[in-house]
Order: sequence, then structure tokens, then C-alpha cells
Amino acid sequence: MRRPILRRLLVVATTLAMPLGLATVPALAASAHASPRFQKVAYFTQWGIYGRSYFVKNIVTSGTAAKLTTLNYAFANVGSDGRCFEANAPGQGDAWADYQRRVGADESVDGVADVFEQPLAGNFNQLRKLKKQFPHLKVQMSLGGWTWSKFFSDAALTPESRKAFVSSCVDLFIKGNLPVLGDPQGGPGAAAGVFDGIDIDWEWPGSDGNVGNVIRPEDRQNFTKMLAEFRHQLDAYGRSVHKHYSLTAFLPAAPAKIDAGFESSKIFRLLDFATVQGYDFHGPWEAMTNHQSAIRMPKGDPVKSDFTDESVVHAWTSRGAPESKIVLGLPFYGHGWTGVPNVNHGLYQTSTGPAPATFEAGTEDYKTLKNLGFPMFRDGRSGFTWLYDGTTFWTFDDPVVMTRKTAFIRSHDLGGAMVWSLDGDDATGSLITAIDRGLRSSHHDDD
Repeated sequence: MRRPILRRLLVVATTLAMPLGLATVPALAASAHASPRFQKVAYFTQWGIYGRSYFVKNIVTSGTAAKLTTLNYAFANVGSDGRCFEANAPGQGDAWADYQRRVGADESVDGVADVFEQPLAGNFNQLRKLKKQFPHLKVQMSLGGWTWSKFFSDAALTPESRKAFVSSCVDLFIKGNLPVLGDPQGGPGAAAGVFDGIDIDWEWPGSDGNVGNVIRPEDRQNFTKMLAEFRHQLDAYGRSVHKHYSLTAFLPAAPAKIDAGFESSKIFRLLDFATVQGYDFHGPWEAMTNHQSAIRMPKGDPVKSDFTDESVVHAWTSRGAPESKIVLGLPFYGHGWTGVPNVNHGLYQTSTGPAPATFEAGTEDYKTLKNLGFPMFRDGRSGFTWLYDGTTFWTFDDPVVMTRKTAFIRSHDLGGAMVWSLDGDDATGSLITAIDRGLRSSHHDDD
């Protein structure tokens, strides 16, 4: 499966703002539930167990598990019928990784190997074991992503489709009623208790995302209505089992996408919090080198109306989003160009194309970039770092930048930090450690 990098900020979409009246605000409001001062959210990728050999156990051995509040499992697909589903089909689903793959003792969170006929195996069973060791940690199923957002618009289109869609997701992932697909794993309640909530990663309602996505102008209102249905069904089931199930969403950086797809002042009433895109501001889909995740506008940046963490947060708060529910996204990977002339240490220069990389040209994990041995340069004021060896340029975040970003989060009273994705960190969890320490700090100066 192609790594579905969360990106593409440059497509301009038409803004539509039709009125919507929700009948009621759910009685069980997310804000009524106690939460930590700062959320520390991270994505675990389903496919990371393959080429990257990053397993749920690595969340423990790196020291990461104790430093997180929420783990998002990426991703579940939305079918052409507008339902959540599990399957073993290339490009459609990987039930084998999710809950069928028997994990050996060396890869198991508790050191105990799976047996052939146990009802739950794979990543889901390892997440269950992880939660047993770290009961503070919430695990959410994330729906969609860059690659699997094609049919969200269909699922959210009508009251009937929304009800059926949400019911299928709750049944599959919250109640844990997994299909039996050849192997013994699955069955009623097989994954019950693994997931504590749902994360919506629709890229993007009302505007372009991946090629082939279904897009409608009414996606903007239907996104809110879909969240309301999730909130209703999660709360209803939660009351029956005396538990609050969380609902979160991943949101874009571009103002055009915000206005085309989101009723900003309404959706946060339904969400526990939202993670916002704080990366992929620039990358090798552009010819010129630049930062991918600066805190604020760098001096000399030739791109007008540029994206920064500061501008992203302002874009949401100016549209009614509460600071305390904005969780800023931080990257555990970098973007790179090659064929870059030796001017200004490679910054704001032309290139001949994406830099060679391990899995995808132009994109590389932090754990690899830190060991390249290239000369390092920093813009301390703007909060970004880059590597340049005379021809190849990489923009990325290291622990120093992460520390500055947590100071920015604290000084703006934001809800916390989110990272994409854990498999990019090194074996000792250097990046997540910097984030954890930064959000625990009492120092509030990000200048």
C-alpha cells in the first residue's frame, strides 16, 4: 500500500456556506469529560509492520506509550456502499494486518505468542495488550486518510446513509464485531474494548483530495451532520456500557479548504478535539526548496501568503474554533529535493526533482535523516531545520524544533500536539520525548 502522506494544500476550492440547523446538541457533551491539560496524539500506521518493521511493541520499547494520551490507528476504509468494512484486498483493506496475523513472542507486547485459533490476533490484539499495560492510553480507529477518503461524500449524503455508515463503524470497531474472513479470527465481540473512539480523516469535504474522490458542494454541511450522527450513536452506546467514546477529526491547513468543507463554529461542539495539519506546507511537488513545517513566516520567504503553524492556528480560531480543542500536527518525517544549487545553503533554490529516499522519493523518516551526516542549518526564529550537502536539501523537525513547537502550543493555549507518524521516530523515541518534556514544561516563551 502506498503511504498516504497527509498533504496537498495547493488546490483552491469554491466556498459554500449554506445554513444548517441541528435539532439538538447531544446531551452527553464531550467537553463535560475530564481530559489531560495537553493531548499527545500519535498515528500508528497499519502498514508500518511491513517495510518499516514498526510493531505495536515498538511503542513500548521506545518509551513512547507512557508519553501519549491517544493513539490513532491508521486507517479504516469507507466502501462504495458507504460502510466501514474489513477485507483482504490490495488497495482496499488489510484484515490480515489488523486482526488475523499471528504475532510471535519476539514481536508481542507482552512476550506471549499468538495461537492459531484465538479470536483476535494481529495489530488489534497487540493494541489490546498495549492498553492493558498502559490503561491511561486511549486508542481510536481513524477512518479514511489521503488514500481512503473516496466515498465519504456518499456515506454522509443523506440521513439514511449517515445512520447506516456510522452504525457500521460502531458495530465493527467499537462493538468489535469483526467478520470471519477465511482464518479463524473475528466473530461477535472479537475486538470489543480495543477502540475507545473514532477519528475522522476525510481529505477533503467539498474540495479536491486524492484523484477520484467523490466531492459535492453540500459536503460542508454533511460533514457536520455526519459528526452529529457519530456523536449520537457513540453516546447512545456509551450510556449502555457506562463509557465515554471519543470523537475527533483531522482538519486541513488551507483556508480555502476550511471554508469549502467545514462549518468551523459548529463542528467543535461535537468533537472532543481536532488535530490540524501542521506540515506538508512545502514539498518536492514544488520545484523550489522551502520549509515543510515552520512555526512562523521566515524572513526572505519568496512565497506570498505562505503556510505556517501560526497561520494555520489563526485560520481556525478566526473562524470560531476554540484554542483548547486545537491539537497541532507535527511531522516525524521530512521532505527533500536534489539538484539544488549551493546558494543560501540550499534554501529557496531551484531543484531537479525529489531527493532519493527509502520508500518514496522526496519523503524520508526522521530516524534516517538524523544519520545522513549532512551539514545542519536552523532558522531559530521561524522554527525549522534543514540539511544540505551541496546538492540535496531536506527540511525536517528534530528534537530542538519539537521543543520550540511545544512552547508555541503552550503560549497559544492550544489543546496539544499530534504526530504523523510513530514509525518515523528513532528507536529511543527522541522526538516524542522532546514533545512530552516540552508540554510538561512550565516555561511559556516561544520567542
